[in-house]
Amino acid sequence: MKKIQSLFIPALLICFVACGQIQKAENEKKVQTPSTTYTYEVIVDDLQNPWGFVFLPDKSMLITEKKGDLLLVKNNKKTRIKNVPQVYEKGQGGLLDIALHPNYSDNGWIYITYASAEGNTEGGNTAMMRAKLENASLVQKELLYKATPNTTRGQHFGSRIVFDKENHVYFSIGERGNRDENPQDLTRDGGKIYRLNDDGSIPKSNPFYTSAEAKKAIFSYGHRNPQGMEVHPQTKEIWLHEHGPKGGDEINIVKKGANYGWPIVTYGKNYSGTSITDKTSAPGMTQPIHYWVPSIAPSGMAFVTSNKYPKLKGGLLVGSLKFQYLEFLALEGEKVTKRIKLLEDVGRVRSIHQADDGFIYIGVENLGIVKLISKKR
Repeated sequence: MKKIQSLFIPALLICFVACGQIQKAENEKKVQTPSTTYTYEVIVDDLQNPWGFVFLPDKSMLITEKKGDLLLVKNNKKTRIKNVPQVYEKGQGGLLDIALHPNYSDNGWIYITYASAEGNTEGGNTAMMRAKLENASLVQKELLYKATPNTTRGQHFGSRIVFDKENHVYFSIGERGNRDENPQDLTRDGGKIYRLNDDGSIPKSNPFYTSAEAKKAIFSYGHRNPQGMEVHPQTKEIWLHEHGPKGGDEINIVKKGANYGWPIVTYGKNYSGTSITDKTSAPGMTQPIHYWVPSIAPSGMAFVTSNKYPKLKGGLLVGSLKFQYLEFLALEGEKVTKRIKLLEDVGRVRSIHQADDGFIYIGVENLGIVKLISKKR
């Protein structure tokens, strides 16, 4: 199909050199040591790659293992859930995020993203489904979205899930390692944030719904590989972070129809050290509110609203796969004012969640689910 790259939103701001220099200085803050000592308690042990997890109303947990297992943990006992969709496990692909419908107590819907081989071509791509849990088995399974085409590449599946106040479900799909075609082309899946109604239908208010050739589920585009997404507790805007290449991991606020620029603009370079582009901004492309150089390889994301952590309240937690620690970002509105390293050398932090009990829980590869504990020095 014909590419419709002309479907960019109008430019809102043009970044001048001076603005770029100011933002560069703001984003190159050094990570600091906390004034409070933080440690952790292992809540669920012996997990390989806890990509996502949620707490059910009875305080039990559902945990996705990337290899394809969905585990129910209750009273310290793990139960492997049956009838889980078959995953395409390759590279970064597998069983990914999990989320409960905002009205889960009434309707029982569970949403899961995963790499799927479904389709007529070899390989796989990211899909989202919903199902209900009965007798340790998924029932009433419904495939809500499956990205196409399949590819045998093993990178950049995304994927996180959040709901807005109107119960639209948003999920991310990475550009699947095809940066030259997918993220800037609205006729193609990949490198996008998608928005659906909770039943899988597409809202008519989606930005490209009336465009003849565009994928109508697309909400924003020009993304690389978003592996963290959360709703801001006050503004209710959707924040996400995404992996850059060598440098240039970003935090973005998701706007309807916005283009986030990848790979036309980036603060990163190729892994070889060569240049991808000399542009860090361009008309019509939305700037990140924060970026990391060097990359920390972010995964998992949670706003801290709990009184359990007075020194962290009001800020943002992000996991680092590359440096194997938990990073705290102090915020003033949309501005990152400070970076603090927590749980140094804990392992590759994959997922983060603030539970109803006020504690922060963290999924760590080859460790398990741990609870963040603060204590005075």
